[in-house]
Amino acid sequence: MSADAADSQWPLWEVFVQAKTGAAHEHAGSVHAADGELALQAARDVYARRGPVVSLWVVESERIIATTPADSPSFLEPGPEKIYRHPRFYTGPKAVKSGPKAMKKP
Repeated sequence: MSADAADSQWPLWEVFVQAKTGAAHEHAGSVHAADGELALQAARDVYARRGPVVSLWVVESERIIATTPADSPSFLEPGPEKIYRHPRFYTGPKAVKSGPKAMKKP
């Protein structure tokens, strides 16, 4: 793509969809649009027709700030002074038996 073609293209927007109320928004893809309102309309036309959607989010790609793999050792590890954040102090629920063998007939 030439520099002129790249300059004339609309900004890229990332699209997040929520399939049902209370569920997490998930990244669905991207659209090009001149502004947020047009990005929402394009996202609706492209991603809401694929299945049930109750909510759409769009965010301009250049506004997303993310970590890099080089950041993970220092940035993402919990500090040693916050040991309570480590899951080893918690116990999970006992396994629930399920399936045909778990159901006893009287």
